[in-house]
Amino acid sequence: MCTGRPGWLTVSLRVGKYKKTHKNIMINLMDILEVDTKKQIVRVEPLVTMGQVTALLTSIGWTLPVLPELDDLTVGGLIMGTGIESSSHKYGLFQHICTAYELVLADGSFVRCTPSENSDLFYAVPWSCGTLGFLVAAEIRIIPAKKYVKLRFEPVQGLEAICAKFTHESQRQENHFVEGLLYSLDEAVIMTGVMTDEVEPSKLNSIGNYYKPWFFKHVENYLKTNREGLEYIPLRHYYHRHTRSIFWELQDIIPFGNNPIFRYLFGWMVPPKISLLKLTQGETLRKLYEQHHVVQDMLVPMKCLQQALHTFQNDIHVYPIWLCPFILPSQPGLVHPKGNEAELYIDIGAYGEPRVKHFEARSCMRQLEKFVRSVHGFQMLYADCYMNREEFWEMFDGSLYHKLREKLGCQDAFPEVYDKICKAARH
Repeated sequence: MCTGRPGWLTVSLRVGKYKKTHKNIMINLMDILEVDTKKQIVRVEPLVTMGQVTALLTSIGWTLPVLPELDDLTVGGLIMGTGIESSSHKYGLFQHICTAYELVLADGSFVRCTPSENSDLFYAVPWSCGTLGFLVAAEIRIIPAKKYVKLRFEPVQGLEAICAKFTHESQRQENHFVEGLLYSLDEAVIMTGVMTDEVEPSKLNSIGNYYKPWFFKHVENYLKTNREGLEYIPLRHYYHRHTRSIFWELQDIIPFGNNPIFRYLFGWMVPPKISLLKLTQGETLRKLYEQHHVVQDMLVPMKCLQQALHTFQNDIHVYPIWLCPFILPSQPGLVHPKGNEAELYIDIGAYGEPRVKHFEARSCMRQLEKFVRSVHGFQMLYADCYMNREEFWEMFDGSLYHKLREKLGCQDAFPEVYDKICKAARH
C-alpha cells in the first residue's frame, strides 16, 4: 500500500514508479485541527502545507520553531521525509519539534505515539517514508513569534575563514537563524538573524513582494560590493525568502526571471508550482534533466565541512551552495550521530547544473554518497539516490526500523523504505 497522492504533486523531483504497482489509499487530510497556546502545540493533518501554517500562526503571534522554506511542503512529507530551516542549529530537524504522531497501522488499528507512549514507533517514523503506517495527524511545538527578523549579512573570503565563521555562528544560541550561501569555493555570505518587534524603517526590506529581486541575487550584491549589511525583514517574508526563485532553480527555467522589467510586469506569476512542472514534463525531458541537473541535500558533521565542500567541488561543481546548520540529538531511529551525544551537523544543498567535466549522474553521485557515508553523514531521501541496499543500510541505522516492521506486520503491507526511494531498487 501507499498513499494515493499522485507523484507529480510532491515537491520531490523524483518520480517514484511504485504508485503504479501499489494499492493507492486516498488520505485527503489537509486541515489545521487545533492551536493550543497554553500547551504551545499545534495539531495538524498530514497534507497541511507550510504556507497554511505560517499564514495562520503568524496572524495570531505564533510560529513553528523550525519552518522549512517552500510554501508547498507538507507536514506529512516533512515528518516521513525530513525538514530543515535556518533555526535548526537551535531546534534540530522538523521531526525534533514534533511531540506526537497519530497513525493507522498495517492492520487498520489507530495508534498515537509520543516520546513516552509507543516510543519505539515515535522515533522510527521520521525518514521512514510512510513504510510503517499512514500518518493521519501530528502535534508540533509552537513558539511566540515577533514581527520581523533582524538579519545581518557578512561576506567572507577564503574557505578556512568561511568554515570557521560559519561554525562559530552556528554554535551561538543567541542567533535565532543562521544560513550561508556559498557562491564559489572561497566566497560566501553568512547570514545571522534574530526575531524582533523593533524596526528601523530605513532598513525595512519586504523581500517577499513579487517585484523584489530574487533573494540569492540580493545576497550576492553584498559579496560583490564586499560590504556587511543589516536589514529588517517581515517574519513571513523571511520564512519564504527562497520560495519565489525556488532557491536558484528558477534561473534555469526562466533565465530572465530576475530582470527588473520581468519582475515588475510578471513577477506575480512566479514561481510555477513544482507539481505543474512535473505534471507537464515528458519522459525525455525528465531523463535529460536527471542527467544534467543536480538537486541534492547532504547532511554531514560540521567538523567535516571543509572536506565536504572540496568533495562537492570535485564531484559536481554546482554553485551557489546552501549551507544550513542543525543540531542532531542522540535519539533512536534511522538518523542519529555516531556517538552518544548530540552533534552539530550541516545541510549542504546543491541545486543546479553541474559544471564538472564529463558529469555522469550515476557515477558522480555514487562518489558523493560514498564520501557522505564515510563521515557518518546522511542523504535527504527526496533526492535521487544511487546506493545499493547494503550501502543504504550502512548510511542509515535500520535496527529499530526493521524490528518494528516485523512487529507491526509491515512486510506484506508497505514496501521497505529502500524500495521506495532508491534508483537501484525494484520500483
